[in-house]
Amino acid sequence: MSNDLAVPPEIPKEDGRPKWDNKFQYILSCIGFAVGLGNVWRFPYLCQIHGGGAFLIPYFIALIFEGIPLLHLELALGQCLRKGSIGAWNTISPYLGGVGAGSWMVSVLVSLYYNTVLTWVMWYFINSFQEPLPWSVCPLNENRTGLNKECYESTAVNYFWYRKTLNITPDVTESGTLQWWLILCLATCWAIVYLCTIRGIETTGKAIYVTAIFPYLVLTIFLIQGLTLPGATDGLAYLFTPNLSTLKNPRVWLDAATQIFFSLSLAFGGLIAFSSYNPPKNDCEKDAVTVAIVNSMTSIYASIPVFSVLGFKATTGYWDCLDRNIINIINEFDLPEESIMRQNYTAWISFLNSSYPEKIAGLKLKSCDLQEFLDQSVSGTGLAFIIFTQAIILMPGSQAWAILFFIMLFSLGLSSMFGNIEGVFTPLLELRIISKSVPKELLSGIICLICFLIALCFTLGSGSYWIDIFDRYAGSLPLLVIAFFEVVGVVYVYKIKRFSEDVKRMTGRKPNLYWQITWRFISPLLLLIVFVAFVTLQIQKSPSYAAWNPKYVCFPMKEEKVYPPWVLAICVLLAVLPCVFVPLVALFQLIKRTCRSKDPSCVPPEVFSCQGANSNFSHPKE
Repeated sequence: MSNDLAVPPEIPKEDGRPKWDNKFQYILSCIGFAVGLGNVWRFPYLCQIHGGGAFLIPYFIALIFEGIPLLHLELALGQCLRKGSIGAWNTISPYLGGVGAGSWMVSVLVSLYYNTVLTWVMWYFINSFQEPLPWSVCPLNENRTGLNKECYESTAVNYFWYRKTLNITPDVTESGTLQWWLILCLATCWAIVYLCTIRGIETTGKAIYVTAIFPYLVLTIFLIQGLTLPGATDGLAYLFTPNLSTLKNPRVWLDAATQIFFSLSLAFGGLIAFSSYNPPKNDCEKDAVTVAIVNSMTSIYASIPVFSVLGFKATTGYWDCLDRNIINIINEFDLPEESIMRQNYTAWISFLNSSYPEKIAGLKLKSCDLQEFLDQSVSGTGLAFIIFTQAIILMPGSQAWAILFFIMLFSLGLSSMFGNIEGVFTPLLELRIISKSVPKELLSGIICLICFLIALCFTLGSGSYWIDIFDRYAGSLPLLVIAFFEVVGVVYVYKIKRFSEDVKRMTGRKPNLYWQITWRFISPLLLLIVFVAFVTLQIQKSPSYAAWNPKYVCFPMKEEKVYPPWVLAICVLLAVLPCVFVPLVALFQLIKRTCRSKDPSCVPPEVFSCQGANSNFSHPKE
């Protein structure tokens, strides 16, 4: 752009950039991006294994000193510069361009596997219309003389997940074949993402009203139903009863910090892209606090129906155990039916143990303990596709609950996908390598098609192992590195004083002492500590995975296997690839500056001032 187009900062230039229809649409989009599958299937699990209500203490400490400050920083940055991640960091300083490129790469990698998780959800949703539910009964064997051996030795739920859905191989090195049902579901999922993101926020902004609000409706329905189920109070008591002794374990604090960080979708670039479509005069501080609190409250709110249902499942399992023991005792001692009930079972066992110890020992009765059933903790796909589906079978009207549950998961995942795709889409639109004459619809279609073709590898028999690898390495460590350089870049390169003035210009007030201290010291220090702790834990234990192998001697227990060297190399590559952009781009800019330093007409890279954003657009630093 030429200098004659420059205008004073108070009167923003109409740059043809899309805008949100209203503030509510923007807040919903940020909440939809932040609130994802992890709020439903990871947060309750962390509460369960880390002392119930006690986990909320480190969780909210991490939220206050790490989550909210970083969220405010990203939203303010995008709103101030009105650019996507790559453009924003290049504009602040070309030396920081790698930060934007790194977050763009993470968004690409995460989009590849995240939509495959939605593929599984869609497959279960389609099968939820069957009566009975296909994961409730074992199929017959090939000779039709009995039940399928693999299903009989495990459970119908496990068999449907591992064999009928994934058709999983017993080892990560065995690729297996492409599963046609997953390919069709994957193509449908990417088609839905394409239709919703076809014109960027102009279309996602409309879809978000459904995808962000609907999960809350379903959670509320599950909450009402869950609280009426027997055993719901046991599940909730188990979840929220605080065990303060767990706070002595450093792992609890690390899990709290990482959960807050990943749950808010920081460092992906999607939040910077979303806020870049805001008007310059917008209270980004209030937005950050609102989104962070809604995200955390959603996690707690989702835990209530999840654990009321899991409490019901544990109670049902406990009752089944008692009933089997009661039948064995009645048959052995030839007692009248209903002489032993669940209520008087303990008294009868005490009496029979003292009177006929050898007979009771010979029966080999199962040890029935409700606490043991409640202790069966699981997160991620194990919670959604195994534990929860097993609980749904036991609920009256199981079909309807299955349909509702999987629609909710799909909506949660889809709204997060909007943010991931926006983190990929917006920077590409702003890069000079793509002509402005290329329609948004075409660019969006190309992105979705390429992602679909690459993601086909996740529909192989070994695909679920690779999704676990992508999630563990591409979607974790690089984000900590990128976020650290984000906060350091703003505070010490761009300078906190200048950034505070920019925030004051946008919100009408200067950031208070809380923001100053967290941005300058606490947030970068916390990120550094979490990064070091995370890497240390990874190094201490050789990376391994749990394989589903019907030939394993302890089947249906999973076989613990160590990754072969070539898979480990891919793990390292996934973790390092987004991070390496930061030093590479900085080095490239330094070499370029050194080579051109003799040319007096060359203007060296300089730190950009957001305050004069509109007047400085004549010298973009991209």
